[in-house]
Amino acid sequence: MKFKNPPVNSLSLEFLTELVISLEKLENDKSFRGVILTSDRPGVFSAGLDLTEMCGRSPAHYAGYWKAVQELWLRLYQSNLVLVSAINGACPAGGCLVALTCDYRILADNPRYCIGLNETQLGIIAPFWLKDTLENTIGHRAAERALQLGLLFPPAEALQVGIVDQVVPEEQVQSTALSAIAQWMAIPDHARQLTKAMMRKATASRLVTQRDADVQNFVSFISKDSIQKSLQMYLERLKEEKG
Repeated sequence: MKFKNPPVNSLSLEFLTELVISLEKLENDKSFRGVILTSDRPGVFSAGLDLTEMCGRSPAHYAGYWKAVQELWLRLYQSNLVLVSAINGACPAGGCLVALTCDYRILADNPRYCIGLNETQLGIIAPFWLKDTLENTIGHRAAERALQLGLLFPPAEALQVGIVDQVVPEEQVQSTALSAIAQWMAIPDHARQLTKAMMRKATASRLVTQRDADVQNFVSFISKDSIQKSLQMYLERLKEEKG
């Protein structure tokens, strides 16, 4: 499955909805056992959440958008499919969210392709369920440091901290992903799926039981004048850089 939402595969409401529908179709078609997630646009895996969905809109819009973000995470994190991310570009914030839900992560060895949750650098915070996912992956201390500082790890550091499983030359990302998915699919589906569910159930349940409260927290946080101002300043800075 290739992400194609130019210019930087940002997770707009429309893109999130389409991605969830596509996953649902694959989940329901028993002839599919695994999916490789990658970018149609080498250079950027996904730049993450679409900040224009979180800036200058109504509280109802923020609520609808956050529900779609939650839904994507739950779908990916609880998927019965084998999910492998072939990260062929920069992978900050929401891009990293997608990668972290996968069973296996392969990153192209390019110093510009950094991965991490850099929310604090924009004056916002990662939700508790995304914090949990990172903590499950790299451990409490490394996650605490990475989240507070909003760290983006270049390939060698990403491998060292364990946020990715393999770093390979850029031209080998897709072939490595195919080899990896074959290894995961060699295990009988039912045994692998039950084990995955057992490993992930507690983390998923924390969001499932608190979805509405999490939406309310997001809406009240993102609606604050100070947060709106910092997001607007960041968006304006991006426009100037493009200009």
